[in-house]
Amino acid sequence: MIHYTKHFNTKSKTWVTFVHGAGGSSSIWYKQLREFARHFNVLMIDLRGHGKSKPSLYNSFKKKYTFKFLAQDIVEVLDKERIKSSHFVGISLGTILIRQIAETYPKRIKSMVMAGAIMKLNFRSKVLIKLGNAFKSIFPYMWIYKFFAYIIMPKKNHLESRLLFVREAIKLYKKEFMRWYKLTADLNPLLKLFSQVDIKIPTLYLMGSEDYMFLPGVKKIAKEHKRAKLSVIKNSGHVVNIDQPEEFNVRAISFIRSF
Repeated sequence: MIHYTKHFNTKSKTWVTFVHGAGGSSSIWYKQLREFARHFNVLMIDLRGHGKSKPSLYNSFKKKYTFKFLAQDIVEVLDKERIKSSHFVGISLGTILIRQIAETYPKRIKSMVMAGAIMKLNFRSKVLIKLGNAFKSIFPYMWIYKFFAYIIMPKKNHLESRLLFVREAIKLYKKEFMRWYKLTADLNPLLKLFSQVDIKIPTLYLMGSEDYMFLPGVKKIAKEHKRAKLSVIKNSGHVVNIDQPEEFNVRAISFIRSF
């Protein structure tokens, strides 16, 4: 089972589950934990192969990862802890896993806070993925990751986010990085499904105004899905919870408490 930590609030019965992105770990939520724990019970997940969920026999026989397979890891944690349903907060690729859970187990999710959400690939992101595929067997995988991080988070005010994700990604094994990278082949059809199907779960898209790769696609989905709301945070890039943590916390907590 993947690694996770629980943070209890004796005054609340509400759970909030945090799901980080590819190359990160639960440590990327360090600017959220204290504030969220003041209001809710908090569950922090380390995705397979990330953080303290180190590769071992539990995944040595799994050659290819799928989003459904990785989402199931999270559901297994909920089952073990007897958490029938939870609010979810995700960042970047973590939002895809949350949306996958919503597709497969809609009753397990009370609401979704989707930060730096990846809901559609624009031309630049498609080119970036193709470049990664072309060079992943030639260059060291960390070169590719650093290149991706710089393209997605290019500005000076994105520096802390960029360095944090690179620092966490260094802890990944090469084989694990490749397994996660191969998920990009499944992105287009999956995101097309997500855009077409309105899951009707209350959703807050928290996006940075400078998240030029993914904000346009989220704007379109937020207009089309009835229970979706878009909130754009100024002076922030893709990793909005690091770039503007106070604004992120206020908006996300207010949204969750409304239920």
